[in-house]
Amino acid sequence: MFFQIIDILGTVAFAISGVLVALNKKMDPFGVLIIAFVTAVGGGSLRDVLIGIQPVSWMREMTYVYVIFGSTVFAVLFRNKLNYLRKSLFLFDTIGIGLYTVVGIEKGIVAGLHPIICISLGTMTACFGGVIRDILCNEIPVIFRKEIYATACILGGLTYFLLREFLSDANYVFVIAGVIVIATRLLAVRFKISLPSLYKD
Repeated sequence: MFFQIIDILGTVAFAISGVLVALNKKMDPFGVLIIAFVTAVGGGSLRDVLIGIQPVSWMREMTYVYVIFGSTVFAVLFRNKLNYLRKSLFLFDTIGIGLYTVVGIEKGIVAGLHPIICISLGTMTACFGGVIRDILCNEIPVIFRKEIYATACILGGLTYFLLREFLSDANYVFVIAGVIVIATRLLAVRFKISLPSLYKD
């Protein structure tokens, strides 16, 4: 139940981040819904296909579809309350990658995969929906810029497996690893920490 709650919270966060991007691009209601949907389920769908879960999770559990619809309506109705769209987008996107990283890792563990592969799945689950969102909205995906994004997911994944050696309660492991991802991303932006660029003039 706790794991499902984490998954649903991640879905909400990513759906809202998708809505904010779509609204910023002045899309019509259908476009807003599509962007919200692909942002919320894109990474999880890729993960499920890679580990052989068919049909993918959101097709088997209508809860996710309802959550995405509800989150979309909420974000549209209260878009004026979500002041400073860029800050709101950053916050919901950051929460989303934190929650989805641990969800993806757990799916890999259930599938009996190596920890490195599990961390890769977690990173993919967290990042790929945002990649699709940004491409459809004609933006360079955040993961391909210098910002600390996928790196935060990897750090959270490493923390997850480290904590499993010391904590018996999986719920604490989920929460702490997710918080590590979120905190790393927030601190990196706050203090302007980024990966070095390979581009030279």
